[in-house]
Amino acid sequence: MIRDLELRVPATQAAGPLAQAAARAVGVAVSRIRHVTLLRRSLDARPRPAVFQLKIRVWIDEEPQPERGFSLDLRNVAAAAPVLVVGAGPAGLFAALKLIEGGRRPLILERGKEVRARRRDVALLSRDGIVDPDSNYCFGEGGAGTFSDGKLYTRSTKRGEVARILSILVQHGAAADILVDAHPHIGTNRLPAVVQALRQTIVGCGADVIFGARVEALLRRDGRIFGVRTGDGRIFEGDAVVLATGHSARDIYTMLGREKLALEPKPLAMGVRVEHPQDLIDRIQYGSAPRPEGLPAASYSLLHRSQGRGVYSFCMCPGGVICPATTASGEVVVNGWSPSRRNSPWANSGIVVETTVEDARKVARNFAHDLARDPAPDLEGDDALAGMRLQASIEEAAADAGGGRAMAPAQRLLDFLAGRDSASLPACSYPPGVTAADLSSVLPAALTSALRDGFREFGRKMAGFLTEEAIVVGVETRTSAPVRIPRDPRTSMHPQLEGLFPCGEGAGAAGGIVSAAMDGERCAAAVLAAGSGN
Repeated sequence: MIRDLELRVPATQAAGPLAQAAARAVGVAVSRIRHVTLLRRSLDARPRPAVFQLKIRVWIDEEPQPERGFSLDLRNVAAAAPVLVVGAGPAGLFAALKLIEGGRRPLILERGKEVRARRRDVALLSRDGIVDPDSNYCFGEGGAGTFSDGKLYTRSTKRGEVARILSILVQHGAAADILVDAHPHIGTNRLPAVVQALRQTIVGCGADVIFGARVEALLRRDGRIFGVRTGDGRIFEGDAVVLATGHSARDIYTMLGREKLALEPKPLAMGVRVEHPQDLIDRIQYGSAPRPEGLPAASYSLLHRSQGRGVYSFCMCPGGVICPATTASGEVVVNGWSPSRRNSPWANSGIVVETTVEDARKVARNFAHDLARDPAPDLEGDDALAGMRLQASIEEAAADAGGGRAMAPAQRLLDFLAGRDSASLPACSYPPGVTAADLSSVLPAALTSALRDGFREFGRKMAGFLTEEAIVVGVETRTSAPVRIPRDPRTSMHPQLEGLFPCGEGAGAAGGIVSAAMDGERCAAAVLAAGSGN
């Protein structure tokens, strides 16, 4: 007999054998339990002490049969017709794997460097504030997620597709825990090796990955794309192009506009990153510090509506580090990541405010006025890039306030709420360093007001959250793409250019590693369904 059960287990016992707990739940002798498989695990920190909610599968009086997992149907595609895949992030890599399964040869063009060389550029940015515009936290092999935590949580309800993506990641070196955890996480220290293994699988099937290939133009004829040109003048041809360039490739949006291809404005969220001592968050969430044995570094998820806008925590990183996510000199952008053990002494999270399509241009115009700048003329019209330009304006203001070398403007949380300067700043994990600055001069007034309102509400929800020990660091602006690249719902192609398949976060069609990978597979399936390649 096989039974699926749900158990609530004290945290101190969750890592131990489950046969005895399963026997008690079913009402049989433990000797009759032949095997227990963990299907799902989530933490419930509300009780004291905290418990794990487990879903398990139990074999009673019979031996388990091997369960069939997801496997890639790989083949050698060296002689097959090429499909160009622009971008080696999760959307591009998983699109490539799907194309190989369908018998097509992906040719991946990545503007940045392979993951080992990229690691050196990220270190240079963190240490000296020197930005390589093609190799940084956002660009390079693996995309923005590689050095920004590797969180795998998705709200997608397509559990079969999610399980396939997670299974493929495990096959390439991710820990098997991601298959069962409710909020799976690989860790920045482990994800680069997984990304490298994915590339080795792709190349091993006869496909190609070319680094240092920044696409600058689309080649088209009679309403159809037939290739691309890179910044160094090279031309690559293919009868389909999967455009998977990520949410920070502003030059791609500008290029598409120059090519007179339709773009659509998209809602986005921007704000700051707040950091507390991890022990403080543990004490708030678990009722004690140090945290009880068996419990992970505590996290939180917060949401409030202020003046019609959502204010919420984003990419919360327990035991993590704030990192510089800028892609160009003269701008400051922050993000966060955690190692797989989540053992940093700090906890950080983005706290961001929704900005709708309708008010993006108004906020941008008002912010330009506050900075004594002239707004871009096209902000007055129906400009799909208004949100992108608002992002850039905020990031430039943050760079000015930080003082250079990727230093970030920061304030104590209580000072930010009171609207006063910080005479000193607490220790902060942000490697380039922080500069005391008034963040209300860096952010649009509408965002500042909503953030202050949200922080006050979060303090009511989490006693101790509002403290002199907390620091607010600016700015968190790259939560998602500020632009949507439209695509035909039937063919997944851009409606104005046959053979161009916008994909992943850069197309506004995904919001994280797993959803981007799923969209990459869907776009590759659309390429295969479109045929050609002869």
